[in-house]
Amino acid sequence: MARLAASLLRVAGRGATTLPGRILIAIDPDAISERAAKLENGSIVVSATNGKTTTCSILASILRADGERPVHNRAGANMAGGIASTLLDQEGDVGLFEVDEFWLEGLVRQLRPRALVLGNLFRDQLDRYGELDTIISRWAAISGSPGVGRLVVNADDPSLAGIADRRGEVLYFGIEDASAGTPSPQHASEQVRCPRCGSALEYSAWYVGHLGNYRCSSCSWARPQPQVSAANVEVLGLAGSRFELALGDQVASIAIPLPGLYNVYNAVAAAAGAMASGVEPEVIVEGLGELSPVFGRAESVDVSGRDCSILLVKNPAGANEVMRTVALEEGRHDMLFVLNDLIADGRDVSWIWDADFEALVPRVANAVCSGTRAVEMALRLKYAGVPDSALTVVHDLPSALARAAGGDGDRLLAFPTYTAMLELREHLVDEGAARESFA
Repeated sequence: MARLAASLLRVAGRGATTLPGRILIAIDPDAISERAAKLENGSIVVSATNGKTTTCSILASILRADGERPVHNRAGANMAGGIASTLLDQEGDVGLFEVDEFWLEGLVRQLRPRALVLGNLFRDQLDRYGELDTIISRWAAISGSPGVGRLVVNADDPSLAGIADRRGEVLYFGIEDASAGTPSPQHASEQVRCPRCGSALEYSAWYVGHLGNYRCSSCSWARPQPQVSAANVEVLGLAGSRFELALGDQVASIAIPLPGLYNVYNAVAAAAGAMASGVEPEVIVEGLGELSPVFGRAESVDVSGRDCSILLVKNPAGANEVMRTVALEEGRHDMLFVLNDLIADGRDVSWIWDADFEALVPRVANAVCSGTRAVEMALRLKYAGVPDSALTVVHDLPSALARAAGGDGDRLLAFPTYTAMLELREHLVDEGAARESFA
């Protein structure tokens, strides 16, 4: 029945990423655990507020370089229905699953991963998750679960380091390059306190949001030393990044076609997950050399004869990193902002007022706003300093994309929220500009 539903959805031109799995679970509530147990090399699970899809895509490249065939929810359907659909639809020898932060606790019990990679925690979808403490308490229970194999944790996130503090053997990853950070926090940085004594943390470098090099101002607790790290980081705008990757005692020069410091984190997280799973360092380096962007995460597509870079934005920390990267691009650009408030985006769009859109203003030639909350997006850009003459609201997404593509800026950039990214991809598939649809 589940496979029949998947076939019918595909005939209708839909992605069949979730509904077949929901049907399967309704028929057999143990379907996920039963099918995951049959994977010869077990599973790897990745969870984070930002970067899950990209980290898994990088990790998939590494696993393929190691000769493994990952069963991977690459479309980003990361709740129970999506995981079940993936296990139903794909054949392979190792599971590779990105999992929603709120669903992690239940799915870890069923997947019993050989490695669990925890990337970061930021405020996201407050109407759904609540504040960070809600997720932190759930993840703390997971970290001590007997169903978790090797725990892989971002040392630069004090909330995650605190979760792993009393766990036995943990593989930590992070950035070891103070010049890649700033001496003061960004506007959207969380105020994370020492998990041992509750005192304020002192930072010698801030990297992304509250991620950085920190120590407690009162007790002896400090950032753990990462075994997998990036140093000598060069962020090259939308062209990508270069860095020195340390894998234990081995160091390799890495160049990736993924922009921004946030994608350096994703690459290092994937390398750490692979190392925890027993992949040799030279294979990890080989896999990192074969990367390509994931749709919506700086992938470029042809729109009316122009290269359009599509950059997902969904919360303040992630949006700030995207805008910091775009600010490095010389010139003034045509920009499409698509702000939706559907369930998968989060109904509360007040996060746009915590994101530093002001950093984009010197780079704006024309700004077209679309989506269910297009007017709010335009208002935010007006307050950021984009002049009225450069602002346009076009509610129909294909028309908005065409309007942005018709501008005279140096580059064409699109900033969609999650459901807007899926809608945009559907349109680009219909136009022949993208290969397939994940919606």
